[in-house]
Amino acid sequence: MGLLKQITAPVRSIVRFPLFQLAIVVAIILFLQSAEPSSALGRIFTGLDNLVSATVDMFSAVFNVRSFTKSWLTSGFWIAYVYLACLLILALARFALARIVDLAGRHNALWLRNAIARERGIAAYRAWLPFERIRPPNIPQPVWEETFAWPAGDKPPYPPLAQRMIVGALVNVAVVLAIAIVLQEFTPFPVITWLKQLVQKLAA
Repeated sequence: MGLLKQITAPVRSIVRFPLFQLAIVVAIILFLQSAEPSSALGRIFTGLDNLVSATVDMFSAVFNVRSFTKSWLTSGFWIAYVYLACLLILALARFALARIVDLAGRHNALWLRNAIARERGIAAYRAWLPFERIRPPNIPQPVWEETFAWPAGDKPPYPPLAQRMIVGALVNVAVVLAIAIVLQEFTPFPVITWLKQLVQKLAA
């Protein structure tokens, strides 16, 4: 497993490069555009085209959008929607692959249990070292780990996923509102006014 990661490291570094990702997204858009309208790919392109047009029209109702700005908005939303779709597909594929690896390790499929366990053990040890360095000498290691790393009852030492998502969303909204207020008060951009118009447009 470690050798495989070392071999594929150059490929993964290229894939993570933003310009390479942009080129892939543009290539996907052009590939969808060249498909027959009656095919599955053609229907996907038509649906995305309608979504982009609706989004641009929504912004046109709030901002003064002319031909130059409209072309940039159209291209930008096309790239953004396809990029988000690719991220979602990759996230689902990564989740499925992780479950497959877990299943292979649990049942020792293809005799991969030792390799998977060794790789994850190394990763766990590397993550555990910074935590162990700050343990006071007077606190035993089992007590230290049970308090902060592995609480009793096999419960994770962090809040549930739903709570973390809600807190993260609230923090992001607060940051966006703070930036909008600063722009409204100290710059010529009436961001709060634009947001009010956008909310009114969506609520209508």
